Amino acid sequence: MVTQNVDNLHERAGSENLLHMHGELLKMRCLNSQLIFDIAEDFNFDTECRCCRSPGNLRPHIVWFGEMPLQMNKINQALESCDIFVAIGTSGNVYPASGFYQTAKIRRAHTVELNIESTSSGFDEHIVGNASEIVPTYFESLLQVY
Repeated sequence: MVTQNVDNLHERAGSENLLHMHGELLKMRCLNSQLIFDIAEDFNFDTECRCCRSPGNLRPHIVWFGEMPLQMNKINQALESCDIFVAIGTSGNVYPASGFYQTAKIRRAHTVELNIESTSSGFDEHIVGNASEIVPTYFESLLQVY
């Protein structure tokens, strides 16, 4: 599963194998080694890095505006090999995520938009409503087919 969310709500709900394309709020990254650490407490410019032992080398593990989203190779591999692509609760305006359905569709995946309103994009299927209602219903019906 790919998420643009930077919180840990998917993990708290039991989701596994997540690709956080915009990073994670509860992690920090060393600028030298690119190693990622869980955040146990607040950190700042003076915090010593665990791996290089230097202060000033840590940053939030978040993608800032203008930076390339994380894990794009893995995301593209998943898009190119999926049979069904489902986008849930998106504006459909933020690139590159707004083009994910097109990548999946080119590879003949069935594309579905579950959203509070239709984005008028080229998904094969649009289901409009509150996520708390339409997501469980959609996946229940999908499990009956497969």
